[in-house]
Amino acid sequence: MVHPQTWRFKMVATRLQQGEVIAYPTEGVWGLGCLPENRPAVDRILLMKQRSWRQGLILIGASFEQVEGYIGQITAAQRALLQQTWPGPVTYLVPRSQRVPDWIAGESDKVAIRVSAHPVVQGICACLGQPIVSTSANPSGKKPALSILMLQRYFHAAIDYIVPGELGGQDGASEIRDLVSGAVIRAASQPGSS
Repeated sequence: MVHPQTWRFKMVATRLQQGEVIAYPTEGVWGLGCLPENRPAVDRILLMKQRSWRQGLILIGASFEQVEGYIGQITAAQRALLQQTWPGPVTYLVPRSQRVPDWIAGESDKVAIRVSAHPVVQGICACLGQPIVSTSANPSGKKPALSILMLQRYFHAAIDYIVPGELGGQDGASEIRDLVSGAVIRAASQPGSS
């Protein structure tokens, strides 16, 4: 069955391909997104957030197959863990492939990746056929936006398009784990970047 919002997801995909910056609902907070290979759009997001490229950004996709090309060398057991965990609200720091631009990974040899179960993220990434940038919609040091009103308060007209939808019901931004060490970098209940 075709999702009733498919027309909207296709329109958002076109806007992203044209270099626009969007805001969209995720599992726990509103996110800002663009195409990861579009450096001017990534730079706009970093400027909006007053955040350095050195910190890196999360890539979010609709399926393991979409994000697989961004992942470097991992073991069969690590691959199985990712496939068992996703889709879901856990972001993994994984070894980055050569496909990941420096402005996404920052100064790290790893990249943060998540496959989301959120229907809006699923719809957008499915129409695009690739992952998008995902970072919480807030200037550095402020709480992530939990409503469209907060989005507008933070960014006014800086966002090209706000994708309608509801947050996924999770309390705060996604948990971040290091795939290789197993360390929890950010617990799920802490506020921060998504």
